[in-house]
Amino acid sequence: MSRRQFSLPERSSSEPPDDTGCTILHVDMDAFYASATLLSHPELVGTPVIIGGGNRGVVLSATYEARRFGVTSAMPMTRARRLCPQATVLPPEHGLYAAISSAVMETFRSVTPEIEPLSLDEAFLDVSGAVRRLGSPATIGALIRDTVHDEQGITCSVGVAPTKFVAKIASGLAKPDGMVVVPRDEVISFVQQLPVAALWGVGERTEEQLTRLGLRTVGDIAHTPLPTLVRGLGEATGQHLHALSWGRDPRPVEREHREKSIGADETFEYDIDDPREIHRRLLRLSDKVAARLRSARLTGRTVSIKVRFADFTTITRARTLREPTDTSRAIYETATGLFDALGLQRARIRLVGVRMEKLVGLEAAPIQGMLGESEHGWREADRAVDRASARFGAGSVRPASLIDTSRPSARGDGDLS
Repeated sequence: MSRRQFSLPERSSSEPPDDTGCTILHVDMDAFYASATLLSHPELVGTPVIIGGGNRGVVLSATYEARRFGVTSAMPMTRARRLCPQATVLPPEHGLYAAISSAVMETFRSVTPEIEPLSLDEAFLDVSGAVRRLGSPATIGALIRDTVHDEQGITCSVGVAPTKFVAKIASGLAKPDGMVVVPRDEVISFVQQLPVAALWGVGERTEEQLTRLGLRTVGDIAHTPLPTLVRGLGEATGQHLHALSWGRDPRPVEREHREKSIGADETFEYDIDDPREIHRRLLRLSDKVAARLRSARLTGRTVSIKVRFADFTTITRARTLREPTDTSRAIYETATGLFDALGLQRARIRLVGVRMEKLVGLEAAPIQGMLGESEHGWREADRAVDRASARFGAGSVRPASLIDTSRPSARGDGDLS
């Protein structure tokens, strides 16, 4: 059973849920990549839309209208098109996603410093220190939802609970555009009504094992002797699921940490054997990586590339720079240098990727240079592009070599991740 298929369990009380002590929030944007992309396509709101690229790429996101046909994230685009042929397919806009994510995280930080981002579009918040200033946990959840919608034009769902595990389940059950509060004294009854697929750590294989043991609900797991679970599932999994089945999850919200790397790659519509075209794709990827670095206020010292050939053989190469950078130019020149050093002659290439590693915060980066030096000039140019993109949309300003004159409105091919 898919995690998206179970419904909100019945409450044991008809009274409004008491959020006392429910200081863990899980906030999750609703169909984030699709919702963000539709900001510039309002005419498509309410219709099936798939965000992805090419016939050989995968689905990045889909609107709820497309999901009703069985389209899911990470599904091959060819299958998604078969399931929902009437869907409109739009390319990803990663610069836009990074900008909105950054703004959403700033909203979270205005509430509490205790934030644990899980991805661009979701995070745990511990609001115990914000209750006196902003009100009850449910009030804070409503404030976050309203702020995100008013400022970013997208919706999010919020789970409010005493623990991370229950808060995450609650936010999933609140979707789309809702909030679910699980009172402390209702946690066990709430959890034990759910199917086993709702538990963290239960994928298809574990669900099959649980079904063979006759365990279909979380309550079944809770009332199975722990030694039986350990024998059937292994010690670690058995103990983990038994604890969750009783609502036990002692893990605290861990403050956000810097990303270890930022990258992008592109799967081509067809195999490419022209080095000049590979350079063009590397330029586009370098542009995206640099924009994400700047959005996250990070710089990096190590540039790496990934090259996947038609037979799926994959190689990587990396080079560490003397100084950290966040400019498209520096990343692109290093990436093309790494590619050219491979000495490939007419090799058929399926995918290329660019990644920046050894990241450091902008405030701690010893970027050198005097006004007027080339590095300073490129950084200023990149920031001008960022400002234009924020105002007019991702891709509104880009290198001339990335403009496809045969398709004036094209924003790029392939699947970018």
